[in-house]
Amino acid sequence: MMAGITVKCRCNMHIMLGVNEYFIYIKTEIALRTTYPWLPARRNNMEDVKKTTGKTKETPDVKHLVRIVNTDLDGHKSVQYALTGLKGIGIRTAKILANNAGIDSTEILGSLNESEVEKLRKTIDDFENVVPTWMLNRRRDLATGTDKHLIGVNLGLSLTDDINIMKKTRSYRGIRHERGLRVRGQRTRSTGRSGTTVGVSRKRL
Repeated sequence: MMAGITVKCRCNMHIMLGVNEYFIYIKTEIALRTTYPWLPARRNNMEDVKKTTGKTKETPDVKHLVRIVNTDLDGHKSVQYALTGLKGIGIRTAKILANNAGIDSTEILGSLNESEVEKLRKTIDDFENVVPTWMLNRRRDLATGTDKHLIGVNLGLSLTDDINIMKKTRSYRGIRHERGLRVRGQRTRSTGRSGTTVGVSRKRL
């Protein structure tokens, strides 16, 4: 009786192979490794598994919340995406602000020290001088005539003030806002029928 060779396959099962089958198995493994080099190496014993599943490198403490411009931002997100929690800042402007402050935009916000967070705050306060004029959200302001960028609560307040001015001057847009109708020329026959609208009454034939 020919002696067999016990081999541990990729599905973690031990199988008994003959000599010819074993050579075929080795050739297949070599072919797999050359064709698909990204495949993980086979684990021959449990010691290799223990080595790979050991303790990972300890990470520094991450703050859950970071307060910037009177807003609590998620400390577990990267700087670029955490800053989008501020009204008036998008992904593109957030990356520009991070680069201008000398901070990696992919860094976790909660892992930054106080000096780095302070740099971010100063950069956000100096927003008009950091980004180009065409990226500002309040150009040629009605009151001052200057180009500004509003962030946080100020953005919502300015929007409310603009709508109130339109209502007081009885402009077309102001009247539409007042009546709760669509402002930008959309159809109203088939959409926006919720609220005080009455259903269509049809005469009997």
